[in-house]
Amino acid sequence: MLFGPNGAGKTSVLRACAGLLAISQGDAMVLGHDLRRHRTAVRRVVGMLGHEPALYDDLTVAENVRFGVRAAGADPGAVDPVIERLGLGGRVRRTPAARLSAGQRRRVALAGLIARAPRLWLLDEPHAALDSEARDLLDDALREATASGATALVASHEPDRVLPLADRVVDMAGGRVTGQQRGQRPRQLPGGAHVA
Repeated sequence: MLFGPNGAGKTSVLRACAGLLAISQGDAMVLGHDLRRHRTAVRRVVGMLGHEPALYDDLTVAENVRFGVRAAGADPGAVDPVIERLGLGGRVRRTPAARLSAGQRRRVALAGLIARAPRLWLLDEPHAALDSEARDLLDDALREATASGATALVASHEPDRVLPLADRVVDMAGGRVTGQQRGQRPRQLPGGAHVA
């Protein structure tokens, strides 16, 4: 978990790990990819849920999730079960993203992330705009992903919600790491994966 005040650099770290922000100094390796040389190479194995869901307003819920899955080269068979799991089935699945509430848009973005099954989950304030049911679904999906060997890097202002999921906490201020500690409930996960 990344923890720190607004402007600490948490979102910048997530964006850099996703290959969305150029690295100007030092070394940056993510899942074996050198981000200074080939920052876009990591995009197929990384999934990011940012502040604003990256959806195409003219595409339906199902089309948005399918598009993300195809772009990542992931299994298209995961789309329908994830849409149903997140309560986006029925008529909602055929609704253009432009007509969705903020919470529904967030669920669609989350569905796209879960269906892609990335090796690295980058979550920026992941519980924002979600109701309590969707927050629980997110937490369950995060536990499942890390138990399957994925790693998650979470920036949040809700430590009470995220800390029980974390096995490491990184404190940031002014764009720098100011401290690290083990989470309240450290967990051993297969394949060396962790929620940070």
